[in-house]
Amino acid sequence: MPAATRRTRRIVTAVLVPAAVLTLVALVVLSPGSVRDEPSTAGGERALGTVTAVAEQACPAGSAQRRCGSATVRVTDGPGSGTSPAVDLPQGPGSTALHVGDDVVLLYFPEAVPGGRAYAVVDRQRSTPMTWLVALAVAVILAFGRLRGVTSLAGLAVSFGVLLLFVVPAILDGSPPLVVAVVGASAIMFAALYLTHGINVHTSVAVAGTLASLVLTGVLGAVFTSAMHLTGAGSDDSAYLSVTRAGLDLRGLLLAGIVIGALGVLDDVTVTQAVTVAELTPTATSRWALYQAAIRVGRAHVASAVNTIVLAYAGASLPLLLLIAAGSQPVGELLTSEFLAHEVLRSAVGTIGLVASVPITTGLAALVADVGSRGSAASRGGAGHARHRG
Repeated sequence: MPAATRRTRRIVTAVLVPAAVLTLVALVVLSPGSVRDEPSTAGGERALGTVTAVAEQACPAGSAQRRCGSATVRVTDGPGSGTSPAVDLPQGPGSTALHVGDDVVLLYFPEAVPGGRAYAVVDRQRSTPMTWLVALAVAVILAFGRLRGVTSLAGLAVSFGVLLLFVVPAILDGSPPLVVAVVGASAIMFAALYLTHGINVHTSVAVAGTLASLVLTGVLGAVFTSAMHLTGAGSDDSAYLSVTRAGLDLRGLLLAGIVIGALGVLDDVTVTQAVTVAELTPTATSRWALYQAAIRVGRAHVASAVNTIVLAYAGASLPLLLLIAAGSQPVGELLTSEFLAHEVLRSAVGTIGLVASVPITTGLAALVADVGSRGSAASRGGAGHARHRG
């Protein structure tokens, strides 16, 4: 990859250093520290256990229950550890069928039902298979990526750290969600891109393009959230938050999700465009020719990336698609409802930001590329060889 000139490095540094300093200052100012509430036992305590026996019995006539009876569970962790209480077999949609040897999660709530059982099975334990799955994913990344795989995992760790230690606490503390998301996404962008791709001018150009695209995505999201009169309370999760966290800006939370979700796709496109421009620079005759050549590569990349982002949203919202197909309401009414309008907004704004990142990053990379001096140096070299031959 061609090295950047001193002029290019000065331009990029003059733009990104203030942005990095501003991001760091905003992280310090907005960071609330820990806002975790004290654990409450009003809704019961969590315990872990293993099923040791299952006793099924016939369900009452006309009952919609599929399995009736009880199970004996040995509590291995939590309140009552070492005991073996009886629990009712789980019922209702999505309930799991218990078998001897199953590791389960229990809720200990002795006063939930007067005269009822103190424990209830609420979920399965999944820590062991999840640990193996994560270990397998890490092994694959390291085997293929080697040193680059290590840096990419470090960037991923930083991303989760910023989300869990800054973004979530700051929003819960009452800071504007959109501002928190932009600052958090900027911090993730700086750390993850430089860790993964190294500290160089080409990565810096990708950072600048990503930052500009994130701002555009946030502005578009804010404009159309207001134009569509969205409240941000279109899902059960949002409704629950509005009850348990009074004063939380749900509209801002919707915008924050859009910004953070867009970052995952933007960095891939911007890095590719920055590297493409760098590789094409030695053969370019002018900045405009360099831009045109690189933008052709970007069009091919963004065509597949747009499909990727839409399919990602569609996959996450597959139950919604089934409801649309099975429902009797007109499609137009469903699509303009609050909940589905959220998904349309995420997909549309994310796609616009993704497409815009290509010309933005390509233009920035072509602007700082050392096309003129390389071309003039080549011309002087060619003329010198010609005089020597003469």
